[in-house]
Amino acid sequence: MSNRRRFSTIRQLLATEATGGYVLMAAAALAMLVANSSLSTAYITTLQSKIAGLTLLHWINDGLMALFFLFVGLEIKREMIDGEMITWSRRLLPGAAALGGMVVPALIYLLINRDHPANLAGWAIPAATDIAFALGMLSLLGNRVPSSLKLLLTAVAIIDDLGAILIIAIAYTETLNLGALAAAVAGMAILMGFNRFRVQALLPYLAVGAGVWLAVLQSGIHATLAGVAIAFTIPLTRSGSAPEDTASPLIRLEHALAPVTAFFIVPMFGLANAGVDLRGLELADVVAPVPIGIALGLLLGKQLGVFGAIATLVKLRAVSMPMGASWRQIWGLSLLCGIGFTMSLFIAALAFGDGTAQHAEAKIGLIGGSIVSAIFGWLVLRKRAPA
Repeated sequence: MSNRRRFSTIRQLLATEATGGYVLMAAAALAMLVANSSLSTAYITTLQSKIAGLTLLHWINDGLMALFFLFVGLEIKREMIDGEMITWSRRLLPGAAALGGMVVPALIYLLINRDHPANLAGWAIPAATDIAFALGMLSLLGNRVPSSLKLLLTAVAIIDDLGAILIIAIAYTETLNLGALAAAVAGMAILMGFNRFRVQALLPYLAVGAGVWLAVLQSGIHATLAGVAIAFTIPLTRSGSAPEDTASPLIRLEHALAPVTAFFIVPMFGLANAGVDLRGLELADVVAPVPIGIALGLLLGKQLGVFGAIATLVKLRAVSMPMGASWRQIWGLSLLCGIGFTMSLFIAALAFGDGTAQHAEAKIGLIGGSIVSAIFGWLVLRKRAPA
């Protein structure tokens, strides 16, 4: 009974993110259409319009995306404390796959851009997997793909997100405002106190969390990381052998944020960031080191890293194959991990800055590499594995 309840919750979240993947695809396609039409000037002007001292694009990337990172943090905490990655043995396979899927694409990018020092800041762009897009592609395949593979992809993407968050915190923080950072630390101490004294109401966490976000925004650390830090202070009641406690503050907040994130925040981010004007694009722009490094990192690096890590662990008998999955399906999953979008676009903006030539090149590589990875992954997985 308890297992059925827990897997029902997981399926609900997977379904939300998969459907959200379709909305994200539509938003990205719309952004590309608008950016390559007579509306392109209005599109750029709207994103650069000021609201309370910040551009609309800034509010989306630093404000709305803080809620996205809060949701990601909630997912990570739930999975590691009371979910599919509760033990180290369960974390080993997705953890190794995620690590391989981050390291190899980054190395491919660095290899291709080794003679271009100004491009090296983008090394982390092809390291991220977009869970919404990838799950959306898997859902198109229906029962051709076993549920164990869907859970593995989710776990890999969640650990991948955690890695990307650490990269953003370490590699893309330049200067620090110590006063603002101290205020953020004080706010976090209050939140941890709430957790320690088992405060179950969400309002105190969200009210103090808003202050933490504002302090982090002024500190020099990217403001969205505040969302992850806040998420780890939200209490989660471990279910153990009992049904999942839906009254737990973390579960309540995660379920409330899931549709908002999937159907508004992430599509809005895609709409604001995916638009790149391809008019006048020349072959030299497509085969430049930045787009080629990102595209090959996604298409080849993810395959080599994810598939290689899983194959190595299985051959060493350190882990078992996902139940009901074939090697062909593992290969297909590795290809789908090459769909990098939300987190990759986010890192691209941090690495090169909005509106720069390198940023536009990064978008070309991201979109091209992700589309090819998605098509090849779908073609590999659409063939049902032999019974």
